Amino acid sequence: MPTEQDTSRLKSNRLERHFEDSKPPYSAGEALIEADRCLYCHDAPCVRHCPTTIDIPKFIAQIASGNTRGAATTIFRQNMLGASCARVCPVEEMCVGACVYEQFNGQPIAIGRLQRYATDTACADERSSGRPLFTPAPPIGRRVALIGAGPASLACAAHLALAGVEADIYEREELPGGLNTTGVAPYKMQAESSLAEVEWLLSHGARLRAGVRVGEDIAFASLLEEYDALFIGVGLGRGRTLNLEGPGVWGATELIRAIKTEEGFALPAGASRAVVIGGGNTAIDIARELALLGVTEVTLAYRRREAAMSAYAHELAAARRCGVRLRENLRPLAAVHRGGALCGARFQEVGGNDVVELACDLLAVAAGQTTGVQALGAGVRCNADGTVWVVPGTRRTSLNRVFAGGDCINGGREVVDAAADGRIAAQDMLAAWRSEAARRKRNG
Repeated sequence: MPTEQDTSRLKSNRLERHFEDSKPPYSAGEALIEADRCLYCHDAPCVRHCPTTIDIPKFIAQIASGNTRGAATTIFRQNMLGASCARVCPVEEMCVGACVYEQFNGQPIAIGRLQRYATDTACADERSSGRPLFTPAPPIGRRVALIGAGPASLACAAHLALAGVEADIYEREELPGGLNTTGVAPYKMQAESSLAEVEWLLSHGARLRAGVRVGEDIAFASLLEEYDALFIGVGLGRGRTLNLEGPGVWGATELIRAIKTEEGFALPAGASRAVVIGGGNTAIDIARELALLGVTEVTLAYRRREAAMSAYAHELAAARRCGVRLRENLRPLAAVHRGGALCGARFQEVGGNDVVELACDLLAVAAGQTTGVQALGAGVRCNADGTVWVVPGTRRTSLNRVFAGGDCINGGREVVDAAADGRIAAQDMLAAWRSEAARRKRNG
């Protein structure tokens, strides 16, 4: 469960509480039946398509044999955010999409739901029995500061803490968890589940320092002097507005955050028509949320053809089943207000001269986000798109002893990618310190 401090900030009258779980948890019987279907492939393609390379056949076999704690341990050793990834991963594009059953036109193994069963069941057993899944190693005399309390930093901190490293996470917001808490579609995971996972991760010894803004309250250079290494996991910054502003106009990420975390938040009274601008998964998420909340007409407006959308096909299909309609080849021009209220959005037809106006009383813009690393004053090398440059195999940045992971290096991918970044960075830090200790021992 979330900590007492966190639950005091999460009130029950949040709009996200109106959503039902799109993939409800398995019962023990359902999990055993599904686990027994697995072929336990050698060189399993599902493993190759998991960014954290969890041994999927092994943990499913452990479920089938009744060793649920063992299954969870197999998962967490590779992915300390295995509980949230089980809920939010686009498994249709990853492990499940690679299942060999797909080659036989059969029903693929529900890997995500089995992973959720294993992690949830084992963590519940851990709480009730008092028997921890993992025991941290004794302190090794190393300290790491992690900037941002999103999935990448949390994963890195948990792996470090288990290895005996003192890990301090600095988070500018009061609620930890990053987009798992504030940005994941509530029909996939709600904020309580994210905070419960954060509490479990911190229970291994990492410390959270919330409400501290690195670059403002404390200098990046000061942290680098104080700690043996730094990890940057700040995610992305504010959403791009496309110069669409005024009453009734929302950034998609801000609207999702309000739905998930704001006490008493409600959609505009009488809102019946919404337009969402964008072609990525965030656009799909907010369009589907609005439809599920009862907005009668939800239109997704995209500047290109459907085939060029970055959103996953299965997500768009799910949104369409909720009633969301797609309009292609529309480039946004302006939000239309009359009498101080939003009444529509104006678009230019791409490849033509026609101007199209779509009526709406709510407009959500999901046109990507800026990078958030510049505010740190870190001075790390960045790519042309503003993301942090890292060495792929280690997640080292251009600065000595500074690592990075998550959205700030990839521009906005999945939670599982962030979890992999955190683990890889932690492993490289630990390997470097072991090598250093071995050299000192050899040199007397």
